[in-house]
Amino acid sequence: MNRYLKIIKSPVAIGILIVIVVVILMGVGNSYTSTDRFCASCHVHPRATASWQLSTHYINENNTIVHCVECHLPPIGLGYVVQKARLGVKDMFGKLFKDDAKFSWEERSQLEYAQTYTFRNSCLRCHPDLFPIGQSEKGDEAHLYYSRKVDQLRCINCHLQVGHYDERAIGATPFGLVTEEEMEIYTAPAVVDRFENFTEYIPGSSVKFEMVAIAGGTFILGSTDTEHFRQVDEGPVRSVTLSPFWMGKTEVSWDEFEAWFRQTAGERRTDTRRLPSVGDPDIDAVTGATPPYGAPDQGWGKADRPAITMTYHAATAYCAWLSRVTGKKYRLPTEAEWEYACRGGSTGAYFFAGDPNNYTEKRLWNRLFGTDRSGIDPYVIYAGNSGGKTHPPSEVIPNPFGLLNMSGSVKEFCLDWYAADAYERYPEGVTIIDPRGPAAGTEHVIRGGSFKSDAADIRSAARDHTRHEAWLVTDPQIPKSLWWYSDCIDVGFRVVCENEEKDSG
Repeated sequence: MNRYLKIIKSPVAIGILIVIVVVILMGVGNSYTSTDRFCASCHVHPRATASWQLSTHYINENNTIVHCVECHLPPIGLGYVVQKARLGVKDMFGKLFKDDAKFSWEERSQLEYAQTYTFRNSCLRCHPDLFPIGQSEKGDEAHLYYSRKVDQLRCINCHLQVGHYDERAIGATPFGLVTEEEMEIYTAPAVVDRFENFTEYIPGSSVKFEMVAIAGGTFILGSTDTEHFRQVDEGPVRSVTLSPFWMGKTEVSWDEFEAWFRQTAGERRTDTRRLPSVGDPDIDAVTGATPPYGAPDQGWGKADRPAITMTYHAATAYCAWLSRVTGKKYRLPTEAEWEYACRGGSTGAYFFAGDPNNYTEKRLWNRLFGTDRSGIDPYVIYAGNSGGKTHPPSEVIPNPFGLLNMSGSVKEFCLDWYAADAYERYPEGVTIIDPRGPAAGTEHVIRGGSFKSDAADIRSAARDHTRHEAWLVTDPQIPKSLWWYSDCIDVGFRVVCENEEKDSG
């Protein structure tokens, strides 16, 4: 008996017992902290739970419920422990120090956020066969494309609404649907005989939009070395003189873009996904876009909200069509025209008073303790106030030229090819007249921030560019769509109308 007591009391036995107890407690603790109820104790998004309960991960023919941790943690292993610890610390911090009333489910359910909380191996654990019997031809093609691009794609690139159903994102309203009942249909465009603001009418539709007369002038293009968050491609500054032009008061809206889609429906060629090349006899032809997959407005609403997800080619095709039906010369703005119009005579970081340093989330101090955004929120739709989606332009204060959403809402295509050293190519010490950027390139300039952008990236001089191939990576079509980006939801455009009387204004 004493022998057994000695064994039980030995350090080795006590150590083994402690290990067993710890393992049991860890198992119990892991089971408890892996329940849906425990997850919901920190995740106070009613829409998250409601949308999960409407999804095929909750309602399906097998009566199988897929629980939170089965998607939002990797399979059991070292990765599971690491990710559970990471998310646990993050969730605990948010619960203790953040205001849950300000959490935006709309924003956090978008792909760029969702892919950081959803794991490929977790998807494949339940769906190892990508080519099951009975799958549609379209599904087979998409999964074949995925298997070839596995290093670039995640399952949720195409199946974002599987775990959290969103009726709006699936597409309840067909694109291009006519909603012009009992509205006046315009038969002629605006007649413009002087350089002043005017309202343009799209013949054959009930759509009209405002054009603002921008007087010519000279300004300094780019940002100085002292501006906070300045990037190297924003300089060196150059003196630029521009001729007068008209610019859309807002970005092209869904109402305007859908008018083009409807009116050019019969002009689509069989090769609508073929990129035109120099010397192509059809390069100047006005053709209509093929219908988009799903809801290009992401379910946020159309009407006067800015149109998004179209390609650069689609934007230029829209301008060509608008020129044809109105008899005027519409096009995208040059980069210089865009910045001149955005500044509205201002010379600071924004067209309104304010320092990006005071508003940006790139500063740890601002992220931890917050910041007074009353000086920026009324003027621009950006990450700080957008809730992760576009907004009607009427929600912001216009800039000094009377333009809305120049700094935010959606980024905007410009006419110029992008080059990081574009300003260096302009001669120093002289004033450049009506510049149009490099003669050639691979990507185009986009300007202005979007509803996703930090306050530092909506500065008047901030530059960006298209990423054509990357924005089509999810599109499995061969060739890929010429008209719609599959992976870009925050770029749109506004139009410029050329003033043929250059000495006006």
